[in-house]
Amino acid sequence: MRQGQSGPSAADADGAALEAEHRALKARLETLTEQVGRNEALLKKTQERELELLRAGSLTQLFERLIQGLQLSYQLDAVAVMLNDPQHEIRHLLSGDGLALDQLQGVAFVDALTTVAPQLAHLERPWLGPFHKADHELLVPPSMRPGSLALIPLRRHDVLDGVLVFASSDPFRFTHDLASDFLAHLGVVAAICVENAVNRARLLRSGLTDFLTGFHNRRYLHARLREELARAQRARAPLVCLMIDVDHFKRINDQYGHLAGDTVLKEVAHRIDTEMRISDTGARFGGDEFAIVLAGADIPEGERVAARVLHSVRNHAIPIGRDAAETVTLSIGVAAAHPAPGTRDYKVLAERLIAEADAALYRAKSAGRNRFATSPNVVA
Repeated sequence: MRQGQSGPSAADADGAALEAEHRALKARLETLTEQVGRNEALLKKTQERELELLRAGSLTQLFERLIQGLQLSYQLDAVAVMLNDPQHEIRHLLSGDGLALDQLQGVAFVDALTTVAPQLAHLERPWLGPFHKADHELLVPPSMRPGSLALIPLRRHDVLDGVLVFASSDPFRFTHDLASDFLAHLGVVAAICVENAVNRARLLRSGLTDFLTGFHNRRYLHARLREELARAQRARAPLVCLMIDVDHFKRINDQYGHLAGDTVLKEVAHRIDTEMRISDTGARFGGDEFAIVLAGADIPEGERVAARVLHSVRNHAIPIGRDAAETVTLSIGVAAAHPAPGTRDYKVLAERLIAEADAALYRAKSAGRNRFATSPNVVA
């Protein structure tokens, strides 16, 4: 070393070390700041989606927001919901709204979740990790083989009611080391929303449905008939109402008891239902009376439906208890309405249509029962 020159001093070394540490801390701070920003954005997005779920007015709307809404919001390749429905109650509630279950893309109902994926039995918190065909094949759409999954439990009262599945083609989108607090909270909210929507559907069904037969009740029929009359007026189309009475029903009650009578009413309702179109509305009008509203139908169509219903009910005896069976017949009244332009009092129009169908029903009974009669008057 030449005279007058010297190597780096200790102070220079310390300064370089401090500078390196400063740069590392700055980089770490920038990373944390970026992570906080992402978390805040994720939290805001999650809260918005949770509010959307809480605002859902029906089971159908809730499922749409769970599937399409979450998939779009989180930019996922697929979202699926699988619900435990051992008594098929949720499926029946949806079917009661006229919804075909195959219309609910991404929603599946099972009698036991563990039959789909045994590991779900111990799913307490969200599970994040790679897709394994042997474990997860039944949790995602058949055509999909995602890279990673998030399995979010839907738990209420310490019971696993279902699972929400987030699927991504990116194998690093969901990994074991990622925080899952947001997803856990989303699962709790989703489970509450499903429970609330099911309860609302039960309440609506109980207010508008006859529990014995599963048909709509008289209150629902009146409301629906007013709607159909308004629609018929706009479309300048006819509408038909059938009033149906079980012949000699009192004799069945007196001879076999009221439980046997209930059995007959349930079977009659079932057979009537098999002859109805999906657009038709059936109701138990009261006691042993039923009604059908045929939208867009005329008198000949109404008479064809009446004939089919008569044949379906009387063609096979109805078992009553272990050793008895009864051949049941019906009396049916058929009446039509063709609302005139300008008519606005649909309640009065509905009452007149029911009265015409009821009068035709009593003509059928007076003529010997086991037949239908048609009203000559068109309600306008």
